[in-house]
Amino acid sequence: MTKSGTATEPTRVRQMFGAIARRYDLANHTLSCGSDFYWRKRAADMVASWRPGKIVDLATGTGDLALAVQRKLPDAEVTGVDFLPEMLELAQRKGVRKTIVADAMKLPFPDASFDCVTIAFGLRNMENWKDALVEMSRVLRRDGRLLVLEFSLPTASIVRTIYRFYLHRCLPLLGSFLTGKKSAYDYLGDSIEEFPSGHAMIDLIEASGFKHATLQPLSYGIATIYTAQSL
Repeated sequence: MTKSGTATEPTRVRQMFGAIARRYDLANHTLSCGSDFYWRKRAADMVASWRPGKIVDLATGTGDLALAVQRKLPDAEVTGVDFLPEMLELAQRKGVRKTIVADAMKLPFPDASFDCVTIAFGLRNMENWKDALVEMSRVLRRDGRLLVLEFSLPTASIVRTIYRFYLHRCLPLLGSFLTGKKSAYDYLGDSIEEFPSGHAMIDLIEASGFKHATLQPLSYGIATIYTAQSL
């Protein structure tokens, strides 16, 4: 795998997430011990502080981040995009007002369509991380805002050791119990290990059409919010 390169084969990702769609929310909330609510709230608060009028939430899944942003910015137009119709069906039931079935690698929007692009726990699963970021830059207006919420590895050695034990030994078993798909949670741990985090992620963002990239670790670095502006 290259630094900016192929995260995983797209067909495998579609099959994997399609298979766990119905129990996706339950697994997320349980396996994170509810921390995902806090992480998305922090992300939505940040987006709200920018006051964007048009927002696209990529890899929206069942719409949790899109809904959090909708609640903070009720007058904004929030569009949830995902390549799995079964995920978007659940997002619509939960209250996401506008959804589009599309591949985030080839978005069906003109250049400079949005004030803000968000993506939570989805960039890691893209076929090519840099190409996905370049596409996000394309659909943002000049000086538009990017927010990436993604898993990362804690920097403190003792926390990292404990987290890795949970990630590779405990989480796949719990995920299998909740969804019946252990392979999806084996993949989760492996993909977190392979994905760039911290300043490596900052470098990747700034090499993909963005400026002023920042990072904000959450929960000892288990998750990180990255922000940037389009050129």
